[in-house]
Amino acid sequence: MTGRRSLGPQFGWLWSAYAVSVYGSGFGFGAFPLIAILVLHAGPTAVSVLAAAGLAVGAVVAVPLGPWVEFRRKRPVMVAMDLTRFTALLSIPAAFALGWLSFAQLLVVSVIVAAAKIAFGAASGAYLKTVVRPEDLLVANGRFESTTWSATVVGPPLGGAAIGLFGPLTTVLADAVSYLLSAGLIWAGGRRAGGRGTDGNDGYEAPPARTGAPRLRVGDLADGWRYILTHRALRPLFFNTLGVNGLIMATAPLIAVLMLGRLGFAPWQYGLAFAAPCVGGLIGSRLANRLVARFGRHPVLVTTGVLRACWSLGLAFIRPGAAGLILVIVVQFGLVTCMGIFNPVFATYRLEHTQKDRIARTLSAWSVTSSASVAALTALWGLLASIAGLRAAIAIAGLLLLVTPLLLSRHDHPPERGYGGGRGDEGGRADEVVPDGRRRVTTSTAMPIAAATAKATPTPR
Repeated sequence: MTGRRSLGPQFGWLWSAYAVSVYGSGFGFGAFPLIAILVLHAGPTAVSVLAAAGLAVGAVVAVPLGPWVEFRRKRPVMVAMDLTRFTALLSIPAAFALGWLSFAQLLVVSVIVAAAKIAFGAASGAYLKTVVRPEDLLVANGRFESTTWSATVVGPPLGGAAIGLFGPLTTVLADAVSYLLSAGLIWAGGRRAGGRGTDGNDGYEAPPARTGAPRLRVGDLADGWRYILTHRALRPLFFNTLGVNGLIMATAPLIAVLMLGRLGFAPWQYGLAFAAPCVGGLIGSRLANRLVARFGRHPVLVTTGVLRACWSLGLAFIRPGAAGLILVIVVQFGLVTCMGIFNPVFATYRLEHTQKDRIARTLSAWSVTSSASVAALTALWGLLASIAGLRAAIAIAGLLLLVTPLLLSRHDHPPERGYGGGRGDEGGRADEVVPDGRRRVTTSTAMPIAAATAKATPTPR
């Protein structure tokens, strides 16, 4: 995990915590659908309900967390959310060992994990800005993205092999432990920073300032959405990412049922099909900085935003055997390469256009809406699959994805003064996932189908 440019020791702690966490997620790739299918013998409707209910209820629970996180120290929040996820996930292998595991427990744990993920994402972006200088934002985001794809290449095949040898509960246990280790690294990194430094550039986290009422107000709950929907640069990206992520994730349970059930692929083959293409994500994340330097941030954002919508239709034509496996790998490679470029550029662009005192609320609102839309579309596509069939439902999602580029803005809107980076600012990586950081910079949470498809089938912690 060494880069050409040093981002400081505090970023190293943050990056280490993120790496441990994301490698655990890679190893636990698709764990809940696999447990539902292989252990509880659930069908496509039940698997879709599992994915949808966890996200929907988790999003509702997380609504007040964004404003709450905004006015609290971010590192303790991150540690608490990691420990919460560790405890929730650990309950699954414990219940299985005692013979108590049920579909209801999977639902409850998925809700807790989803809510904790949103709160962690809101806190992690703001904390990152205490670690990374504004001019290093794209470099930092690229490193997180590279780590995500590296973990997704290595984790799912190992997880698939572990499932074949020891059962699917093994990967859940490993994922739980990764959250515990991440919490320890985040806490240790903060203690190393101690109380030293007043320049906002060594990991020291000053107490957040609150203007107005000291307690959470009802009006605070909608601040993030008001900010996004009235912002000319963020609004088009908001609706575009909702559509793309929602449609990709809605088909993830259907693809799992199709490959593992109807077509008879082994768990290790399923893992391989979504892991090998992630080399493309690693390549894309390494190219992002160079492409932006040559062509500019907005052209790269729009071009890769269009290209990432063109691949998923091919997944409707998966066949048994080697030919089907190769088809999935080719489609996923094209998709994740585009996403590997898009994600860090998107994260940087969003940070630069987000006002410093709105980061946690904006990221939380973005994540809550994303989770809710994924939940709604997943439930809808589960119903659609039960009526029209798995392939038809996957094909319809692929066709709708081809329309999503129309939501992207063709015009670049430079950030206003006082937005994005800057000493003492707060920023964040939202959807999918970054930990703490160096001078307050920010990132986003965009985790692809391989990464929007690793926890899903691949969306950052």
